[in-house]
Amino acid sequence: MPVVVVSGTGTEIGKTVVTAALAAVALAGGRTVAVLKPAQTGLAPGEPGDAAEAARLAGAATAVELARFPDPLAPATAARRAGLPPVRPAEVATAAGKLAAEHDLVLVDAAGGLLVRFDETGATLADVARLLGAPVLVVAPAGLGTLNATALTTEALRARALTPLGVVIGSWPAEPGLAERCNLADLPEVSGAPLLGAVPAGAGSWAPARFRAGAAGWLAAELGGAWRPEGMAERHGLSPLRQGVEFGQCRVGPGSLGSEVSWCGQPQGAGSAS
Repeated sequence: MPVVVVSGTGTEIGKTVVTAALAAVALAGGRTVAVLKPAQTGLAPGEPGDAAEAARLAGAATAVELARFPDPLAPATAARRAGLPPVRPAEVATAAGKLAAEHDLVLVDAAGGLLVRFDETGATLADVARLLGAPVLVVAPAGLGTLNATALTTEALRARALTPLGVVIGSWPAEPGLAERCNLADLPEVSGAPLLGAVPAGAGSWAPARFRAGAAGWLAAELGGAWRPEGMAERHGLSPLRQGVEFGQCRVGPGSLGSEVSWCGQPQGAGSAS
């Protein structure tokens, strides 16, 4: 898996921080890593972009940015407004291929969601993944509304014969509510892809040393880490899943003291009074 495309279900959901965590874990395992940002929007020249930020958090990763447009818009629109040539999928694939020849892992950190347009022809990140033959890791928010957006993203991938590698929650709250707890269980079912991690909210603001020390605990073994959904449930005082029960929806299991507790955190028989 020399190239992984990292896509979000939207913007501002923790995609770059997840990319940094992936890079940190790979670097800790002795691999060489490059982070490729095809189009950086919303920043002026000289400001640190997403690739540079991922490298800062992760460590000795190579950061490459192909183009920069000042307006915080989709790449195609931002390029047009700036009077600059857009980035095209073939350029991204070529750059990723060159980086892959020199690194063990290349992470393509795109702008926004899967179908955000790169150019006037309607080319998207999906076209980049197709040219590279690369799997796509989907970064999703934790809260209400994420099930629909995540399902649409993975459905769009499969409609284009692309492989969703899995789903990572980009910003997991310290005190998750009912929606977040149920989404933790429901995301794999609606997306048809495994849940492969959850990054703590605010981790992008941590000092690099702390970030690198924690990264392996946020990502599943498939991504080089040690994160387990069952362990996360236990940390938040939720009922652990019973052995052999599919991790796919809110279910009832035995609580730590032997009582029956819903995995979403609602005790059985503790509904609202009528």
